[in-house]
Amino acid sequence: MPYNEAAWLNSKHATFEVEAAPYVPPKPNEIVVKNAAVAINPVDRLTASMGRFIYPWMKYPFIIGSDCAGIVVEVGSTVVRFKVGDRVLGHAVGADKARNSSAEGAFQRYTVLLEHMASPIPEEISYEQACVLPLALSTAACGLFQDDFLALQYPAAKPLTTGKTLIVWGGSTSVGSNAIQLAVAAGYEVITTASPKNFDYVKSLGASRVFDYRSGSCVADIIKTVGNRELAGALAIGLGSGAPCLDIVAACKGRKFVAMASAPVSFDAVPVGRGRLLKLIPVLCRMVAATGGQHFKARRHGIRTKFIFGTSLLANKVGPMIYDKFLPSALAEKRYQAAPPPLVFGNGLGLLQAACDAQSNGVSACKLVVTL
Repeated sequence: MPYNEAAWLNSKHATFEVEAAPYVPPKPNEIVVKNAAVAINPVDRLTASMGRFIYPWMKYPFIIGSDCAGIVVEVGSTVVRFKVGDRVLGHAVGADKARNSSAEGAFQRYTVLLEHMASPIPEEISYEQACVLPLALSTAACGLFQDDFLALQYPAAKPLTTGKTLIVWGGSTSVGSNAIQLAVAAGYEVITTASPKNFDYVKSLGASRVFDYRSGSCVADIIKTVGNRELAGALAIGLGSGAPCLDIVAACKGRKFVAMASAPVSFDAVPVGRGRLLKLIPVLCRMVAATGGQHFKARRHGIRTKFIFGTSLLANKVGPMIYDKFLPSALAEKRYQAAPPPLVFGNGLGLLQAACDAQSNGVSACKLVVTL
């Protein structure tokens, strides 16, 4: 058996500790990947402080992490898409309630992946570039294509133009970078927001128009630009994104639905240790107030809203559509970018905690990556 080690969360409100971990062979529909690079997502840094709210089913010690890329070292008995030696990226879904398995967490040397949640990567894409995709790609795909969300037309190499417009608030984020590309590949016009320094970046992903989200006239400007176009709905990404998306959708014709990818308040100020409760209570109060306000506004305008849980596609047709049917050829034919670009923090599992801490200080149009 290969020697495995992982960055463990040994208890609630703990920091990562690198220790030995079992090497788990794949079940029939799984593969084992030796990770070469993993990426950091906001949920990774928040699990230590907010884990019992995000993953109430999680039993500690546990290995988290969603984004990984590496080489296949073992395949299950029914696997047909991969063989040993293949270069792949994968969405590690161990924290999902249906899986609830440390063997399927990304923050270790050997990760078990579901066959339909992995994609081959072409030689010209590095592991560092590839690992930025999985969770952000999955979250965007859930919000755009699942039947219980926006239910958009699926992406294709030669998409049929729908004539509809999608609003993506937060286009330079990891989820936004993927949402723009997926929606354009599905035949939709995308209007998005970003800071001015990232305007060219989001346009390179396919956005037709971009607005400064910090401008006081941003919402009015978007509504004016949409004009008589028919909206396909909106995807709200980032702190405070829900309220402006509701205002835009309420004022425009078309699909009255806002897919929510972010909480309305930040939990970054809640510490892991001493003083946690004093910080947590007011944040939870603001969360309840903000959520209630959004719910009232949505009902008043006949708008449906739903919060995206980025692993839900593993159990429906969207998962294999993305990782089997769409992404492999889209990457190989350079129709899809591994975006946002990686910012390599360093090498080794021991750097994951520092990388999560660094992410809390904010990153723009990039994603922190740790190589292994």
